[in-house]
Amino acid sequence: MKKLSSRAPTFPAELKALLAFETAQNPETERVVAEICADVQRRGDAALIEYTNRFDGTAARSIADLTLAPHDLQTAFARLPAATRDALQTAAARIENYHRRQKLESWHYTDADGTLLGQQITPLDRVGIYVPGGKAAYPSTVIMNAMPAHVAGVPEIIMVVPTPQGERNDIVLAAAYVAGVTQVFTIGGAQAVAALAYGTESIPQVDKITGPGNAYVAAAKRRVFGVVGIDMVAGPSEILIIADGSTPAEWVAMDLFSQAEHDEIAQAILIATSQTYLDAVEAAMNRLIKTMPRRAIIEASLNNRGAMILAQDLDDACAIANQIAPEHLELSVAQPEAWAKKIRHAGAIFLGAYTSESLGDYCAGPNHVLPTSRSARFSSPLGTYDFQKRSSLIQVSATGAQTLGKTASLLAHGEGLTAHARAAELRLQE
Repeated sequence: MKKLSSRAPTFPAELKALLAFETAQNPETERVVAEICADVQRRGDAALIEYTNRFDGTAARSIADLTLAPHDLQTAFARLPAATRDALQTAAARIENYHRRQKLESWHYTDADGTLLGQQITPLDRVGIYVPGGKAAYPSTVIMNAMPAHVAGVPEIIMVVPTPQGERNDIVLAAAYVAGVTQVFTIGGAQAVAALAYGTESIPQVDKITGPGNAYVAAAKRRVFGVVGIDMVAGPSEILIIADGSTPAEWVAMDLFSQAEHDEIAQAILIATSQTYLDAVEAAMNRLIKTMPRRAIIEASLNNRGAMILAQDLDDACAIANQIAPEHLELSVAQPEAWAKKIRHAGAIFLGAYTSESLGDYCAGPNHVLPTSRSARFSSPLGTYDFQKRSSLIQVSATGAQTLGKTASLLAHGEGLTAHARAAELRLQE
């Protein structure tokens, strides 16, 4: 891992270089995705079946071969061991409880002149959630994307998940059952995103698509944005830990590993106020890495984008953290609540030594779909509010029309929009 010190005159440039990540879109990926999306839009089910058979090694003859109904999800849930079922239900219950507190409610008020103003909250009609498949199974992704939609009151939640060689993962399908997914299609890639965005003969068009995926999925989400809504185009996973030396070095080392093991371009950064503690964490990492099944990925991630930063004090550490705006921020310090008040930019803040980031990934309650690549400066975690819409309410009284009409008339004439002005003037009483 790179070794930096905030006291060094070169630190600002070194930090900027550390955070730099090539986000330019690959022209070849974009070309392939454009072709797939256009083909699915044009040929519908036929194109979708063709791409699924080609990329996933399946032998589907119709969309019915790639469709799972609620009873299929319930059957998958029943096949799981009791302990796994309990774990899914525990996680889902905690996530549901948290997201119910985010639910927006309609409101209104009445002016002194009798004009009613307010906001009406309604859920989206239909959403699509993308769940990665292939090398790994992600039941947590299912729950984190579907549960807030379910809580928001979305009546139709359509899930797509690739099943290479036709192998369906029971724990992923069970998570869909627990989280209230309406229907599952075993398709993936850009073709699945296109199907959700445009609709086909068998797959209904959705209003919004959420969930992570590979470069092709990300490119497809960018392409269909505007036709449908999307949550975000997520970058590599990130963790930043601020430590004052009070947490066992082994704990911090493993927390760094927990994000580095995602892939070779994930980022793990430790900021500490003591060089002795940084050295202790490094020694712990050297010991623990030998026990990691994903050792090669962790080492590549730490070598590529990892860093240990020596800060002058915790105020300095928090200032650096705000500059980084990480996806996950662990405040592994004494009195973490006080230091959290100094954090302005982070996707999720984990307070105290016992709050490992991995708990947030699975079962703590808040959503693990978080802004990456410094986008925490201007965006927020996925939540119930992402599956709700706001409509403004305006009911002007006869009395209110007299004062508002004059104001609107003057401003409309100022913009040269005569019909606007006269529409307001017609309601003025002599």
